Amino acid sequence: RWSLGSACFSLPTVTFIILFSCRWIGILALYTVHKGRFNCPGGGLLHSYLLVLLILLASIICALSALVYISMQGTISNPGPRKSLPKLLYTRLLLFLPEFIWAVVGAVWVSDSSVHCEKTVINAIIGTVIASWVIIIFTIVGVVIVFDPLGGKKTFYLTDSINRNLESSQSGQLLYNVKNTATRVWEKRIRLLCCCIVQDDDHRVAFTSIAELFRTYFSDTDLVPSDIAAGLILLHQEQDKMESCPKEPEEVLCHSPSTLVTDDLDVELENAAHYMLFAAAAYGWPYYIYTNPFTALCKLSGDCCGNRPTDSDITGSDRHNFHFGSILKITGLQYRDFIHISFHNKIYEIPFFVALDHKKEAIVVAVRGTLSFEDILTDLSADCEDLTLEDILENGFVHKGITQAANYIYRKLINDGILNQAFTIAPEYKLVIVGHSLGGGTASILAIMLRNSFPTLRCYAFSPPGGLLSKSLADYTKHFIVSIIVGKDLVARLSMPNMEDLKRRIVRIVANCNRPKYQILLRGCWYEVFGGDPDNFPTELDGRNQDALTQPLLAEESLMVHRSPSYSALEDESHLNSPPQYPHLYLPGKIIHIVEESSSRRLCSSDIKYTARWSHETVFSSILISPKMVTDHMPDVVLKALNSLAQEHGACISC
Repeated sequence: RWSLGSACFSLPTVTFIILFSCRWIGILALYTVHKGRFNCPGGGLLHSYLLVLLILLASIICALSALVYISMQGTISNPGPRKSLPKLLYTRLLLFLPEFIWAVVGAVWVSDSSVHCEKTVINAIIGTVIASWVIIIFTIVGVVIVFDPLGGKKTFYLTDSINRNLESSQSGQLLYNVKNTATRVWEKRIRLLCCCIVQDDDHRVAFTSIAELFRTYFSDTDLVPSDIAAGLILLHQEQDKMESCPKEPEEVLCHSPSTLVTDDLDVELENAAHYMLFAAAAYGWPYYIYTNPFTALCKLSGDCCGNRPTDSDITGSDRHNFHFGSILKITGLQYRDFIHISFHNKIYEIPFFVALDHKKEAIVVAVRGTLSFEDILTDLSADCEDLTLEDILENGFVHKGITQAANYIYRKLINDGILNQAFTIAPEYKLVIVGHSLGGGTASILAIMLRNSFPTLRCYAFSPPGGLLSKSLADYTKHFIVSIIVGKDLVARLSMPNMEDLKRRIVRIVANCNRPKYQILLRGCWYEVFGGDPDNFPTELDGRNQDALTQPLLAEESLMVHRSPSYSALEDESHLNSPPQYPHLYLPGKIIHIVEESSSRRLCSSDIKYTARWSHETVFSSILISPKMVTDHMPDVVLKALNSLAQEHGACISC
């Protein structure tokens, strides 16, 4: 029933021990200093309060120390040495009762008007009473947070032992009830997270769809958050080990990110660097302030009251013209170059703008990426749906939420005559569609929709989501879409099959690790911050004395007794290698993969040099764990990498 495992108590409990010890020392010092000043009226009560509190805190510290010691035993997948931990938890729970009662008694005593001791004594004891209540409140909040309403039901869902003893109809009804309950719980969680946004029918449908997605993904495992964190740390170290190993020539040939192709790479890099400005500008003032934190507000406040397109050209809210002013600053365009700007933002309806790019003689449609809760809901609506278009080579599956966002922009561009207006002004210009992240995925599907009407259009998708198009559609888009991915970008590798693969990898590596969880987490934090040789951070069964270990990890019958059902699933290879329930979706178009030449694993590195190469969609079929898996997705990092490459390749061409 809890989002905690028996190995999760060591590190948090050490923090509590430190807090309680400091409090105990402070109260002891208070008692020692004011020992002779309790002869005042009511002072005996306060004297007794401090003495009992000292004894109570000492008992709590002892119980917590024993809890830490037991929690540090065994491994994540071998909880046998921690079998006495529940008794210690119950002991600590029993100590909550006198702790609460004594906090109430202390509050009553210090507020008693009959107590006339020195003010310093009263104030000091008031401080101890307040500290008691703060700790109690935070403990209650923590219990509420880690409570898992699906705990008992999840265990049933994970095991089929009940099904063996029930009629098929009865077990089927129970399983349906469990799934339905889990979906409702996830839906309530999502509604709570999105409580600040106005909710309509689209939101309710999205909440249900996303809840079903989360329920399906987490239904076959009961890994707690700290298990997942430990698994990610181990995967990162294992990945670094593999990267540091010298590869055979055949292996390099088969598994290298791509083959360097330079015929049109330089041209595409130069174009991508240029159009990335438009994709970044679509984020408006948040991006401009993020990249210019000290000067942006001054520049915007001074310029945003000037010229702008007529009100009919702008939809949505842009208070103080900050969004439009930022777009002008980032792109370097004039206000008259903008045909249409939409800041309207709802689920499946994302902001975009249409502008004339005289430098490249293009009409640019720039779509904004994820920047709001509504955008996140659009991202998470990851069901597949058919994309049915006339005269297309072959219909295929697409990301549902992003497709609906592309449909919204398509209707605005065509039905509202925005593109007709643009081509009336500049009939000789070509159409270019760009976007970053969610905007990149939306731009790609929008390009597919517009391809028949505008055969010469080009699309540049910067860091688009990985689970976007089926294989047939991805191949079809190679003629007019270019995707640009930097480094180990997480979003470019996000798809449901990849997430399922990541889950299986986490379960396997956690189950095979012979180190306690606290060691994994502490060493992992050290490794992420300060680096080191990954060989010094063993993650597998290297050097393990099999005879000295108990066997619940490897024996199925022991697993069913000693460990949660998620680890028993390890013994069922048919479960781990079963066909994915989600179809494989891929990145759109041709892919340019940008990586650091001398890659530094640390977040802080100076004078980064990049190299670019054409890549294949299969390179992004697995999620890579790295400190840069998030930062490599950021639009400023993508723009910096493209500018660096464009300058380098431009210098080479001029030479």
